[in-house]
Amino acid sequence: MKTETQLERSAPEAQGIASPAILAFVEAAEQHNVELHSFMLLRYGCVVAEGWWAPYEREDPHMLFSLSKSFTSTGIGLLVAEGKVGLDDPVLSFFSEDAPPQISEHLAAMRVRHLLSMSTGHVDNTLGPIFGREDGNWAKAFLASPVERAPGTHFLYNSGATYMLSAIVQHITGVTLVNYLRPRLFEPLGIENPTWETCPRGINTGGWGLSIKTDGIARFGQLYLQDGMWQGERILPEGWVAEATARQVSNGPNANIDWEQGYGFQFWRCRHGAYRGDGAFGQFCVVMPEQDAVLAVTSGQQDVQVVLNLVWKHLLPAIEPSTLPLDSKAQEQLDQKLARLILPQSKGQHTSSVGARVSGQRFVCEPNEHNIEAIWVDFKEEGCALTIEDEHGTHQVGCGADTWKRGTTTINSPGSTLIAASGAWAGEDTYLIYLRCYETPFGLTITCRFIEDRLVFEWIENVSFGPLERKRIEGTNQSAISRQQKGQADS
Repeated sequence: MKTETQLERSAPEAQGIASPAILAFVEAAEQHNVELHSFMLLRYGCVVAEGWWAPYEREDPHMLFSLSKSFTSTGIGLLVAEGKVGLDDPVLSFFSEDAPPQISEHLAAMRVRHLLSMSTGHVDNTLGPIFGREDGNWAKAFLASPVERAPGTHFLYNSGATYMLSAIVQHITGVTLVNYLRPRLFEPLGIENPTWETCPRGINTGGWGLSIKTDGIARFGQLYLQDGMWQGERILPEGWVAEATARQVSNGPNANIDWEQGYGFQFWRCRHGAYRGDGAFGQFCVVMPEQDAVLAVTSGQQDVQVVLNLVWKHLLPAIEPSTLPLDSKAQEQLDQKLARLILPQSKGQHTSSVGARVSGQRFVCEPNEHNIEAIWVDFKEEGCALTIEDEHGTHQVGCGADTWKRGTTTINSPGSTLIAASGAWAGEDTYLIYLRCYETPFGLTITCRFIEDRLVFEWIENVSFGPLERKRIEGTNQSAISRQQKGQADS
């Protein structure tokens, strides 16, 4: 199916949104230290505002985490339309070889719709048993987990359930979920080069692991806003959007929290009549049917409710039912702001007398939980190269001076990771590095303090599923150690 490569662009006022409101949203995020990486705002199918905070760029895919779930649900909807699966099919009917020896009444009663609505009857998330399965058979681990409540009666956010949906797609079609969706969803929408992580048995993880560009998130939201239609062609079966985004199960009583407005088929209900796909650390596809609007967001934000609060405070009230008078000055201010978006980077001096003394000097680290053996930094006026040595070898980070420099590193993973880093002297003896893995939400703030012959190395993550602050590392200059050892030998 042919699809246009570009979404239509429009001035905000032409689509009933005041430019100052969008500017206020962006400025409020920055003033409150909300780490947005990108956003695209659509009204009536037109992009009225978009921006990427450097080092994040338009062409970069971004890890979606659980926003992937909404795409997995869509795959099931397409299979339903093809008559290859029914929402009331028993889950066990697809996994007879992986069923436990004793099948409980609740497991036997579990249906595809219960996987979709996170109402499988589990009281504990199944990811623990899944990840702990030595043979890599995640389906068998899921089915072996106790189902303590009747399916359909209890909401539990459970990424293992979404994995089972992906496994069902592969069981029925013989291809991975991403390859099943490619000709049916991604290509018609113009979503380029989607990638999806797999389990040890080659099944897409379903509940997480999809990476696409922000533009792809926006297109996906617009497809749902248009009831599954795209450029005059029906992509999703009629009625699927209404069912998938309806409140299928209750998930809490708090009317002021967007995570307690009900849950659909891998979609969250929101306040203000909206719904969303939602991923960890602020990956959002927010659909606002009453306003005919879509907001796509990527970010690296620990407290993600604050992102939605900014949407409801600044953007939602500004969406008017009809066009507004053009405001060239306000639009120019917004355009200038969006063209200069950048995450905070290291600011300070390019050189330091301490830097000249310690540049390239190897600091031997005291025993630490990271098993880092040595650290050294080569300083230049245009930036630096940080090197960390551990049991696996050496890992390097190249930093720009007062600017983001792109490169790769193995500092945080066994494989090479795309990064951007910025460094500067925050004080005569303190060098500060900001690092972002720019296809993910993750980053580090690294502080190196050089005190005589000692190095104090501290690093803090911007977002994490665990503690943000890692234990600091201290080391001693190798030359000082050698001098001390020589002095002991001479005495």
